[in-house]
Amino acid sequence: MSELTEESVQEALKDVIDPELGYNIVELGLIYGITIQDNRVDVIMTMTTPGCPATNYIQEGAHERLLSIEGIKDAHVDIVWSPPWDPSMMSDDAKQHFGFA
Repeated sequence: MSELTEESVQEALKDVIDPELGYNIVELGLIYGITIQDNRVDVIMTMTTPGCPATNYIQEGAHERLLSIEGIKDAHVDIVWSPPWDPSMMSDDAKQHFGFA
């Protein structure tokens, strides 16, 4: 088993795609925080809008992906609305993809 790090968790979460935008939640800037303690990972994230119809789908997808990481026995994904998401939070690649760069 490789060492579990914030970077390895972020890399795994890149497999979770926002179905409306067709882009992963990490590059979209939706991940606000990752805490790793023993066999548990807690993720704080947001959505692009408070009324996002894909909120449950994305939250469940992130949770399932976290539990599929070797060594993770428990995971929690908390959705927050503050600070509100805006396009400046996207990675440079995502900004370029969506025409913000």
